[in-house]
Amino acid sequence: MITEKIKFGTDGWRAIIAKEFTVYNVARVSKALADWLHANHQNPSVVVGHDCRFGGKLFAETAAGVLCANGVKVLLADGFISTPMISLGVLKLNAHQGVVITASHNPPTYNGYKLKGAHGGPSSPKVIAAVEALIPDEVEMPEYAMQHWQDAGLLQYIALEDLYVEYLKEKFDFDALAKSPFKLAYDAMYGAGQNVIRRLLPDAVLIHCEDNPGFKGQAPEPLHKNLQELATTVATSPEIKIGLATDGDADRIGLYDEDGNFVDAHNILLLLVNYLHKYQGMNGKVVIAFSVTDRVKKLCEHYGIPVEVTQIGFKYISEIMVHDDVLVGGEESGGIAVKGHIPERDGIYDGLVLYEFMTKSGRTLKELCQEIYDIVGTFVYDRHDLHIENDKKNAIIAKAAAGGYTRFGKYGFNRTESIDGIKYHLDNGGWVMLRASGTEPLLRVYAEGNSKEETLDILTDVKATIL
Repeated sequence: MITEKIKFGTDGWRAIIAKEFTVYNVARVSKALADWLHANHQNPSVVVGHDCRFGGKLFAETAAGVLCANGVKVLLADGFISTPMISLGVLKLNAHQGVVITASHNPPTYNGYKLKGAHGGPSSPKVIAAVEALIPDEVEMPEYAMQHWQDAGLLQYIALEDLYVEYLKEKFDFDALAKSPFKLAYDAMYGAGQNVIRRLLPDAVLIHCEDNPGFKGQAPEPLHKNLQELATTVATSPEIKIGLATDGDADRIGLYDEDGNFVDAHNILLLLVNYLHKYQGMNGKVVIAFSVTDRVKKLCEHYGIPVEVTQIGFKYISEIMVHDDVLVGGEESGGIAVKGHIPERDGIYDGLVLYEFMTKSGRTLKELCQEIYDIVGTFVYDRHDLHIENDKKNAIIAKAAAGGYTRFGKYGFNRTESIDGIKYHLDNGGWVMLRASGTEPLLRVYAEGNSKEETLDILTDVKATIL
């Protein structure tokens, strides 16, 4: 039998369902995890769950069956769950590892396999590499149904959504939120967060909060282009003052202000740093991925807060949060973690922090953003994902790494950085970044300018230069 090598990317292993992402390959990864657990722990246990994607239950039960067959106790989520639910469950239930069957924000044809550590966040790059190295070419498929492993004492079903909801009730003042003058609209994007807001904020306006494993053909990524119904709902409803969206596994966030304007992750990071430090009196370093705006550094400099920049991939941020005192850690893609919670991205938690800020301050999201702009200045960020063949993608990145681009149309640059991808600091004060996706045949082009028109013009000139 010829088997393909399975490679974990920035956030787990993802592949197309029924092509590379098969029951057999899920079993291969699960066997490697079982071997790693036995080599590093006595009587290991794992929390396993799946989100709303097609085949999630089948793939989760496959992982559970292989783990049980190899002597690992499995705590299996009862029903679909979000990634933060698994991470919280691993921590609260004192398990050694977590497995989430999810492809997060990827198109509906994909599924994936994420590993979570005992600390309540992504497994470290070192652990992921060790598990990956143990993936066998062949594996023995589990023979028994889930009931067999229950009877054997190796499988237990866990109500992870209940655990998560009760945890949130302890963290937020839902009595105050129920009386908030700012009504909230929530778009679950057909993802795993769909029940949580319904349970916690019954008066919220709910969009795409029903089960649809194909996400109606759209990638469940909380970007403005994918959230037009939420944007329109907020903009045309006078009583709705905030729009919250989360992705397929509810670890990423998107926001809209009262006018229906998209509030991206860069602004959300700035809002969280400002609120937690200035208004909550909390301290700690801020950890950001390489693709995040330098305005975060400017705000932190204003407050005397240290900043650390990492490679792209939340596992790098989480690893620092485990060992250091971190106030906020996050990525441009909407994955953000805050002090006082687990070291994990959590779109619902982040949204509730800001909703509570609005409610208790009596100020709208637009007003809170203006407070930030008074310190760091206004800016506009955008990202275009170019779906191109891997050979073309790799050639562009290779040319960039070799210094092959000297300017992008009318935009010159004065320095570059290459922590993860190639970032060009433009003469106009903005920046451009090129980075190849680790999980899909696409090239990400990031840009920041002083206005929407300028940012779009930068992107147009960059694409004309590299393609």
